[in-house]
Amino acid sequence: MTARILIVDDIPANTRLLEAKLAAEYFQVSSARDGAEALDVARHWQPDLILLDVMMPGMDGFECCRRLKDDPATLHIPVVMVTALGEAAERVVGLDAGADDFLSKPVEYGTLMSRVRSLIRLKRLLDEWRARAETVRSLGLAADRLPPPSIAGSRVLVVDDWDAEASSIRTALGQEGIVSLRAHDGIEAMALSAANPLDLIVLSLGMTEEDPLALASALRAADATHAVPQLLIGDVGERERLQRGFELGANDWLLLPLDPQELRARARNQIRRKLYQDRLRADLGEAIELAVTDALTGLYNRRYLTRHLASLMDQTPPPHLALMLIDVDFFKAVNDAHGHAVGDRVLRAVADTLRANIRAFDTLARYGGEEFVVVMPGAGSDQASVAAERLRLAVAALEVTDLGAGPGLTVSIGVAVSGQDADGAEELLGVADAALYAAKRNGRNRVELARDSLPADPAG
Repeated sequence: MTARILIVDDIPANTRLLEAKLAAEYFQVSSARDGAEALDVARHWQPDLILLDVMMPGMDGFECCRRLKDDPATLHIPVVMVTALGEAAERVVGLDAGADDFLSKPVEYGTLMSRVRSLIRLKRLLDEWRARAETVRSLGLAADRLPPPSIAGSRVLVVDDWDAEASSIRTALGQEGIVSLRAHDGIEAMALSAANPLDLIVLSLGMTEEDPLALASALRAADATHAVPQLLIGDVGERERLQRGFELGANDWLLLPLDPQELRARARNQIRRKLYQDRLRADLGEAIELAVTDALTGLYNRRYLTRHLASLMDQTPPPHLALMLIDVDFFKAVNDAHGHAVGDRVLRAVADTLRANIRAFDTLARYGGEEFVVVMPGAGSDQASVAAERLRLAVAALEVTDLGAGPGLTVSIGVAVSGQDADGAEELLGVADAALYAAKRNGRNRVELARDSLPADPAG
C-alpha cells in the first residue's frame, strides 16, 4: 500500500526520523515546519494522512487540526496528532479538535504503521464514496452537503465479560445519548449484531473464555457488521494484540485504565464517520435509482460512468486507476438464435457475475449493448490484469440454461491505466477500447493490456 503522508513538526530531527521510517515502507512523504505551512501544503498536495505535532510555535497542533477540519478542501484528510504529552486530557483535546488518532512520543514503530495503514484504508473507501456523491451532485440529483450527523440515538454493542468494565463503558457512552447493548460472549455478540443495526462495536481484549481477536474477525466478516467500526480496549501490555486487531480490520483502540472522556471522544469520531458513510451511501443510492442506473442490469449506466470517470480524472493530483472495457463475445448470435428476451437474461447474468467478482469500491457500469466497464481506483497494470482474468474465467464458468448445450459465454477485455496509457477520461476509454479490439482480433475470450496492444514504433 502506498500513499501520500504529510509530516508537520518544527524539529527537523523528528521529521527526518519519521520520513525515513515511512519511506522505507514506500510511502510518499512531504513535510511542513509549522501550522500555517501545513494548511497550505495540505490544501494543494492533498495527502492521504497528516502526522501533526502538537507542540509548535505560533499555531499549535490543536488549532491547526481544527482549521484542517473546518476547510472543505481538507476536512476529509485523516489527522494523527503526535506529542510528548501523555495525559488523557491532551488526547481528548486532540480528538475533540477533529483528530482521528493520537500518538505519544517516542512513537512506537509498530503502532505507527498499524494506525497509518488503517486510516489510509478507510480514507480510500470514503474517498470513493465522496467521488461518487460529487458525481451525483454535478448531475443535479442530490441535495447540497448536510451538517455533520448527530450521534444521539446511535447504537453501540459492548462485548465484555467483565461486568464492572462493561458498566463503565455503557455509562460513559450514555452521556453522549448513545444506546448501548451488552454481550457477554461471542455467541451473544453475533446474535445481537445480527438482530440490531449497529454504529460501533466496543470489544474488550481482556475476555477470558474465548479469543477476542477471533470474534473481531468474525464480526468483520459477517454481513450485518462488516462495515461497522470496531474500537478495541486492552492493557498497555497488549499492544501486539491491539496491532494484530488493526490488521484484522479494527478501526481504533483505547488503553486501560479506562478514561471516560477519551472513550467518548473516540466513540464520537468512529460513529460520526460511520453515519457520514451511511448518509453518502443512502444519498447516492436514491439519486442513482432515479437517473443513473441501467434498467436492465441494475448497474450504473453510461451517463453516470462518463461523469464519474471525468470527475476522478480531473482531480489534482490526478488519481492512479485502471479501467477495463468488457465485451460479450458473439452476443448478436445469441439474440439472433434465441431472441431478445434470452439476450436480456444473458446480460443480467453477466452483470451479476461481474458484480460478484470485483472489489467493494470498484465501479461497474453497463457501457452500452453488451459492453461493460470496470473502474479500479489505485490499481496498476499487474493488479488490473489479474482482476480482468478473474472476470473472464468467472463468465466462462457461467451456465446459462437458455443457451442450451452449445458453446458457453465468453468475454473479451481491454485494460488501460491512467498516467501510463492515458491522462484524460475520454482518452483512457479510447485506449481501453483499442485494447478490447486487439483482444477481439487475437481470438476473443482473452485479456489485452493497452501497453501490449499498441502498434510498434516504426523507428524503434
